[in-house]
Amino acid sequence: MNETKNLVENIIKGIQEKKGMAIVVADMAGVEGSICRYFVICQGNSPMQVGAIAESVEDFVREHSGEKPVKVVGLENAVWVAMDYTEVIVHIFVPDTREYYNLEGLWEDAELTRIPEID
Repeated sequence: MNETKNLVENIIKGIQEKKGMAIVVADMAGVEGSICRYFVICQGNSPMQVGAIAESVEDFVREHSGEKPVKVVGLENAVWVAMDYTEVIVHIFVPDTREYYNLEGLWEDAELTRIPEID
């Protein structure tokens, strides 16, 4: 469990490194049929920033947790990138796409933790 929480913390740091915003961690433990333990959801202002955040997360996690994602999808358009770390799935959106899919609302049974913005 501590490894998974450490992974989540390193994902958050990777997001913050590229000024990712509106970070939410959804604890999926209490959600029946969940495909992972945590969702980490955030956004960037443009597809370019979304791609940079994804790259930063991958680099930061590899350096500090020694893990690589099992699969990364969405880099072609970079309006929604999903990174699968098995126990943790990272979702990086542009604002319009995040609002449209509303993952926080879709998984409203999950315990949501909003991460404060850093300067």
